[in-house]
This record gives sequence, structure tokens and C-alpha cells, in this order.
Amino acid sequence: MKLKVIYKITYPNGKIYIGKDLTNTLNYFGSANSELIANDFTWEQQKDFSIRKEVIWESFTDNISDVNIMEVSLIREYKSNDPTIGYNKWPKFKK
Repeated sequence: MKLKVIYKITYPNGKIYIGKDLTNTLNYFGSANSELIANDFTWEQQKDFSIRKEVIWESFTDNISDVNIMEVSLIREYKSNDPTIGYNKWPKFKK
């Protein structure tokens, strides 16, 4: 059974992205919209760019549905779907 994780990526501007990795691959950094992120940084800023990846939840569960539910729950908890806070486009942010 493989460890499944939900991680939080923090960008230099403080915005975050929450994602899941069903294989717990060290160099997987999610599928956030690259163009959306690039729009927040100048070309000079993009030339020296550090991000932080934190595992915020982990489980050996085989039930992928549980992982998906937890991911959505954490996106809402961290408000990473609010465009002023993060880069998650789903679930749709409601004010």
C-alpha cells in the first residue's frame, strides 16, 4: 500500500496551492495553472524562484475517494481557491 499525501505549495508572493499525490513522489509539485502563477511574477522574479512544499495530510488508505474528499476539505479550510489567497481553481470559490 502506497502512502497518499495532500500537500501545500507556498509561492514567494505568499499564495498557496493545495494538491494531492497518490504516489508520494518527492519531486511532484502539482498541476496548478502555470500561466495563472506566472502572471503574478515579473520575468526577473521568475529567474530566481523558490517554492515550499509541505505535506499537510497523509494516509495509507486504498480509498481514493477519501483522499479526494480530504483534498477538497483542505482547499476550503486553507481558502486556496480564493484568488487572493491561492491558485486552486476548484472547487469554485464563493464569497
